[in-house]
Amino acid sequence: MEKFKGLDEEKQQKILDASLKEFAEHGYEKASTNRIVKEAGIGKGMLFYYFTSKKDLYEYLTEYSLDFTVDKYFQRVDTSETDFIERLKKTAQVKMEAQMENKNVFNFLGTFMLSPGADMPPHIQKKYEHMLEMGNRMIYEGIDLSLFRDDVDVEKAFRLIRWSIEGYQNELLHKLEGQNIAHVDFAPYWDEFYEYLDILKKSFYKKREWEQ
Repeated sequence: MEKFKGLDEEKQQKILDASLKEFAEHGYEKASTNRIVKEAGIGKGMLFYYFTSKKDLYEYLTEYSLDFTVDKYFQRVDTSETDFIERLKKTAQVKMEAQMENKNVFNFLGTFMLSPGADMPPHIQKKYEHMLEMGNRMIYEGIDLSLFRDDVDVEKAFRLIRWSIEGYQNELLHKLEGQNIAHVDFAPYWDEFYEYLDILKKSFYKKREWEQ
């Protein structure tokens, strides 16, 4: 990919945006390199000069998107927040901001995550699994369990909250499966997510914590 990386940043970004958008909107099988080159304003021969095949392009975009997520999204999450539910809320807010700043990357990655059968090289699969592990640590490590009510088993309450959030996320993924991710309005989902977080806080935290 050195030929592509040798381009100036503006040209690189035009090709990346056109490619990410195409795969996000149409999926791998139906994605058209003809539409990509038209959107990017380059010749088809040049695209295959930079990427030897459609598969190579897709793999490059996958790795690029994973790196982008870790560098531009994970680094902005405030892991010093020890309130577990507040950390979840702030993490969701950061993610929404990152999505708005670069919709193409997150739309593409959303499509990729909804295609668990995608055949990826081992090094990309390992990077994807590493990103998931980092995400779990970012959300669950270093929280203050003393915020929970005295009359509940903290560890069990923690698990229930985690299962609830993960269940909501899985339900959302299932609901979005097969849809055009690029055209989904996520705002109602964020609003619903925050409502669930407030209910969880009222259910498991000491009263003075969630009233503040």
